Amino acid sequence: MKLQTRKWFSFLEHHIDPSHEQSVPLRKVAVVAVVENPYAGRQVEDLQPMIAASEELGREMGRLLVETMGPYEIQSYGKAGIAGLDGEQEHANALLTTIFANPVRDAVGGGKAWISSFTKRAPPGTPIDIPLASKDALYVRSHYDGMTVLLPDAPLPDEIAVIFCVANRGRIDARVGGLKFEDMKGQDGLV
Repeated sequence: MKLQTRKWFSFLEHHIDPSHEQSVPLRKVAVVAVVENPYAGRQVEDLQPMIAASEELGREMGRLLVETMGPYEIQSYGKAGIAGLDGEQEHANALLTTIFANPVRDAVGGGKAWISSFTKRAPPGTPIDIPLASKDALYVRSHYDGMTVLLPDAPLPDEIAVIFCVANRGRIDARVGGLKFEDMKGQDGLV
């Protein structure tokens, strides 16, 4: 199976810390692929062909994320999916498995922690919040964040919007304590 992409979206947020104007800005990037849902309108037990096809999508998405992020190091990530109304939430989940995510991890410089995700079934124009967490250690509290994406004309009923979001640092003015990103080098992703 080959996934047919109708449209790509890129979203960029660039935040300056007003309290520390010399600090690195917070940059969040989301890349979205709107793909045809080959299983729209029917119940299919074996989603493996769609899962396998997501690997190529992950490679392209990883490339676009790094390109859009520019010179900023990627420290956190998250993924999401919206199945159009003729599909199932499970169809969006099938496109977000490890098969899809590993090429993205490779593109963004690795990632030891599992990737936060959220999926739903909805009509075009429905906003979705993509959860963010540190790519290397889940318990880096400063990197618990998110990005809201709204696609005005997607997904159509027979489509799926596949979304991946990255950020270059933790929240502006994060101060709830816990593990710091710079202190967790060499630790495993569930620390």
